Amino acid sequence: MSRHRSRPPSRRGRAPQSSGKLRIIGGQFRRRLLSVADSPGLRPTPDRVRETLFSWLAFELAGARVLDLYAGTGALGLEALSRGAGMATFVESATPVARAIEGNLATLGVSGEVIEKDVMAFLAGPATPFGVVFLDPPFRQQRVAPTCRALEDADWLSDPAWVYVEQEAEAPVEVPDNWALHREVAAGDTHGRLYRRQASPPGDACRAPDHGVR
Repeated sequence: MSRHRSRPPSRRGRAPQSSGKLRIIGGQFRRRLLSVADSPGLRPTPDRVRETLFSWLAFELAGARVLDLYAGTGALGLEALSRGAGMATFVESATPVARAIEGNLATLGVSGEVIEKDVMAFLAGPATPFGVVFLDPPFRQQRVAPTCRALEDADWLSDPAWVYVEQEAEAPVEVPDNWALHREVAAGDTHGRLYRRQASPPGDACRAPDHGVR
């Protein structure tokens, strides 16, 4: 399952359910409400974080190829399509969640590819470069660093490219040396960082995040 916060089950053994609705906050489909799968712990990126992120990317999305990893509700990829992205590929391993993204693409009348597969298995396959990548894995499962390495090492990124990484606020993140931190935003227990990726450096060294402009 993607984009889940790690939290203990309730006393009745059921995790909290999603609200069932996702709001597009800008672009062609602004204010449209879309259905999301009723799946335990599923969460879209908070509205305030999305508003900030897409203001940073305002001049980068027109015609862009977008990759939404651990897609969950598909909030980031759908928002990018609303704001002019040329195409979006969503990677989501849970069948009902993936089908919900497909339904929302059909509702909006936009084209997009939904791949029902584990993210690391997908990244181990044939690579096609993307100019914008959203990386929002399940919280507290240490998936950020290996996913970033796979994106860089397997040539999934254009030169240059934008990579947005979202994770729990308390966790450090390691990214390849050629990813420069551009901006960062925090909301509650969510911390988002937008990186600008340039040509690959020699070797595969990684570094801890530096401090960009907030």
